[in-house]
Amino acid sequence: MIETIRHARYTSPIGELLLATKGDRLCGLHMIDDPSDPRLAAAGGGDAFLDEIRQQLDAYFEGRSRGFQTPLLQDGTAFQRKVWAELAKVPYGETISYAELARRVGDPKASRAVGGANGRNPIAVIVPCHRVIAADGRLGGFGGGLDRKLWLLQHEAHVVGREAPALWTSR
Repeated sequence: MIETIRHARYTSPIGELLLATKGDRLCGLHMIDDPSDPRLAAAGGGDAFLDEIRQQLDAYFEGRSRGFQTPLLQDGTAFQRKVWAELAKVPYGETISYAELARRVGDPKASRAVGGANGRNPIAVIVPCHRVIAADGRLGGFGGGLDRKLWLLQHEAHVVGREAPALWTSR
């Protein structure tokens, strides 16, 4: 039996997000730049599982929660899944460098490969790829755009009572 992917829209402080689920597992959380994106138009209203994800996102964006309890389905290579598993371990409000992430996945020389896997993360925000920054402390890249990455990092820093480094705003 082939499971259907269900889509739902979520309006967040960082813009429109498209949620994708297969069964009772989240398989995608994508940041949408174009309000006329046909994926948004095709997104349904949801169901109890999607409502639970929305409630968890509400709690995150309102600063009431620092994590997610959502079953995930992450399709990717073994290396990508290993990187995404390490991303999930980066504590709320903290950052690590691409080099450190490469070290954590067991290949200290794989910073570029780690960056590629980080960029292909299909479940943004919940699998916190925004918490990976350049070794010099600058933001580096982000598939959702640097403004969104900065917002997410500043939001988390504020919730944990930290000052966001000035270096984050100098690109």
